[in-house]
Amino acid sequence: MTQPYVVRYVGGPLDGRVDSLPATPEVPRQVVTYVHLHAGPKIVHIYELSYAVEYGCEYVLRVEDE
Repeated sequence: MTQPYVVRYVGGPLDGRVDSLPATPEVPRQVVTYVHLHAGPKIVHIYELSYAVEYGCEYVLRVEDE
């Protein structure tokens, strides 16, 4: 039996979300883009892959420099 591949999201609108895939992808995506569409302008959030000791892989919200 294989272990599921679990990814957590940190920050932004996806904070706390956990995705589970049946197996580890050969090449995990380094960046995930989340686009929020609503009545106003399109809002784009970018998450970067990182490693956390507690969870393994997680995507952390990229903070833009002002």
